[in-house]
Amino acid sequence: MAWDVVFFLAPDDEAATATQGTGPGRAFESVACRFLEPDSAIAEWDMYFSEPSADIPAPELLHRWWPERVVGPFNDGVEVFALPQRLIRALADAGPTELAELAHHWTARIRATDGDDMTDDDLLAVVQEVARLAASAVDTGGGLYSWSF
Repeated sequence: MAWDVVFFLAPDDEAATATQGTGPGRAFESVACRFLEPDSAIAEWDMYFSEPSADIPAPELLHRWWPERVVGPFNDGVEVFALPQRLIRALADAGPTELAELAHHWTARIRATDGDDMTDDDLLAVVQEVARLAASAVDTGGGLYSWSF
């Protein structure tokens, strides 16, 4: 589980890689959250839009949907993942009801996995803000990434 997670826009993998040491900071439009597994979140969101199911995905199924790692992990614990283009498009196109259903599904999996150690972040707000970033990525032709430590 990452202490700090930032989903951010960047023009390409090279620019996203440059965030390794310091994080995206103010250089890139972003949304921050804490105590999440960004790789699992990205995998789950991608799976949700590509193969919808009412069931909570098993960990081994999530691993088949793992996102592309752009950086790390190195000794510093920093990782940067690229969200797949199909997920960026799906998030950008999703309406409020679909985003609320995704957040509910995601919350159920985290609660089942982490129990009381679950994040304090409002997961619906996180999903909505990441979807807003996805819409910007589609409009600009850039990428959407997660940085975590």
